[in-house]
Amino acid sequence: MGRTGVTPWWIQIQTPIFKFGSDSDTERGACGYSEFGKTINRGNVGAVSRLYRNGTGCGACYQVRCTHVQLCRDNGVTIVADYGEGDHTDFILSPSAFVKLARPNMALELVAYGVVDIEYRRVPCQYPGNNFMFKIHEHSRFPTCLALINLYQSGQRVIVAVELWQVRRIARSGGECVGHLAQSVWDMPDPPKGLINIRFQVSGVDGETWILLSNIIPGDWKTGCL
Repeated sequence: MGRTGVTPWWIQIQTPIFKFGSDSDTERGACGYSEFGKTINRGNVGAVSRLYRNGTGCGACYQVRCTHVQLCRDNGVTIVADYGEGDHTDFILSPSAFVKLARPNMALELVAYGVVDIEYRRVPCQYPGNNFMFKIHEHSRFPTCLALINLYQSGQRVIVAVELWQVRRIARSGGECVGHLAQSVWDMPDPPKGLINIRFQVSGVDGETWILLSNIIPGDWKTGCL
């Protein structure tokens, strides 16, 4: 049953399918969240395929609601996007996100459907109490390969490039571009030695701009630290 009075900026999908996924799916997702995928956005994560956009959709936030008036909450749930796809599936929600679509005391009935019609819209990500950061990813191997993953990226802009260079190097134009390892993970074989500066380029409706991080990667960097 459809919801009446839908606002124009909601995107309705003609034959959307939600599949009841696993909370551990984000550990294996292509965005490279690993264990962090269990806790990001309080576990409210959704795997997407068409909205993945070759990795630039990693970490994007969407407000999602199902359209069964008796069972579904008006505001639905806000999810963080990872990558995943299934047979004719638009979104795959973690169990914690799926049950939040339901009205109070209606979660079991909604889960029994397994497949529901939905509508969604892109919204700014919000991480109260957390600041944007890069983390040294578990795939890193000191000193031969440095991999970074961006966490707590608020707003609606996407990161399209990352550069690293030695702190003592004067010419910023000499920075080395970092490649993708797992879409939201940026990796560099043979990274600069010693203290390392990092900057990243973001893209949004207002264009593209470079942002220099105040944090400096230490010369003896370790996995998980920044």
